[in-house]
Amino acid sequence: MEDYGVEPLRYDDMIPGCYRPTDRLLDMDLDGVHAALCFPSFPGFAGGTFHRAEDKDLALRCVQAWNDFHIDEWCAHAPDRFIPSGILPTWDVELAATEARRLAERGFRAISFPDSPVPLGMPSFHSDAWDPLWDVVSEEEICVCLHFGSSGFMPGFSFGSNIDQNRDMEGLRAPFAVAIALFSSNLQWSTVDLLLSGTLQRFPKLRFMLSEGGIGWIPYVLERTDQTWYRHRWYQDIDRQTRPSDLFRRHFYGCFIDDEFGIENRHKIGVERLLVEIDYPHSDSNWPNSRKRISEAMAEVPDDEVEMIVEKNARTAFRFPRESRHSSIGDRWS
Repeated sequence: MEDYGVEPLRYDDMIPGCYRPTDRLLDMDLDGVHAALCFPSFPGFAGGTFHRAEDKDLALRCVQAWNDFHIDEWCAHAPDRFIPSGILPTWDVELAATEARRLAERGFRAISFPDSPVPLGMPSFHSDAWDPLWDVVSEEEICVCLHFGSSGFMPGFSFGSNIDQNRDMEGLRAPFAVAIALFSSNLQWSTVDLLLSGTLQRFPKLRFMLSEGGIGWIPYVLERTDQTWYRHRWYQDIDRQTRPSDLFRRHFYGCFIDDEFGIENRHKIGVERLLVEIDYPHSDSNWPNSRKRISEAMAEVPDDEVEMIVEKNARTAFRFPRESRHSSIGDRWS
C-alpha cells in the first residue's frame, strides 16, 4: 500500500492481467475467482469518454468497437469465466436502445450505465425519456450495472461540480481520500432516485446492479426512504401503494468488496440480493487474497448463504453461464 499513487504508468509498469485476458485468468486463479464481469478502463466505467467526445459519429463507432472487442477478443478467451458487459451511446436514447438490442443479440449479459445521467447533461431517472432503453433491457433480461463515479460526479462538498476550482483555491483543497471514502454515496442517490421515479413500476423486469457501492448503507437508506414515502406520498406525484424497500428487493442487487457491517445486516437487505466484488486491479482490491478475506468476513455466515453471495446470486443476475436465446451465437455462448 505504501507504493500506491496516481502517477501515470507505462504498460511495462502494470501487471499483464490489467490488459491481457490470458494473464487476467491466471490472476483470477491465484485469487480464487472463477468468473468475473470486467468494467472498461479507457472508455470510462460507462463509456463517459465517448459521451463527452465532440464527434458523435466517431464516438458511436468507438462504442461499438469497444463492445465488439470485449466479446470477440476479451471474453472469447474464456466464455465460461468472463461475463460480457457492454457500454452504450448514452448521449442519444434511441441509439442506446438500438445498441442494447445489438448487444443482446451478441450474447451480452449486462450493460454498464452512468450512476446518474444528469451530470452528463441527460434526462434524470425521473424522466420517461429512457423508456425505450428500459424496454429493451427488460425484454432481453440485461442487468443494468450502475458503477459509482461512472457519471463523472465526485462526491463530497470539497469536490462536486467545483472540483477543478477547489484544487486551486487555498483552504478548499481536500485529499482525494475524501472522495474515495464517500464513493458509495453516489449510488445512494441513484437508488433513491430510481425507487421514487415510477420507472420500476412501469418496467417490472428491470434490474439494477449497484456496482462497487458497498452494502452497509442499504438498510438505513431503505428505512429512511420508507419513512419518507409513508409520510410524504400523499401530496407528491409518487406511487402511493408500493413501499420503496419492496421495490428494492425486486429490482436491485448490492455489491461489496469488504463490508463487515453489511454482512452482519445482510438479512435486512436480502441475502438473495448480495454479490461479492474483487475490484482487481484497483487499490481497494484484496487481490491476491480476496478468497481469504471473504472467508474471514463470512466465517459466521451459514454455508448456504455464503454460496448465494459468492456464486449463485451472480449466476442468477447475469444468467451465467447459459445457452443464448439467439441461435446465431448459441454454439459460442453455450
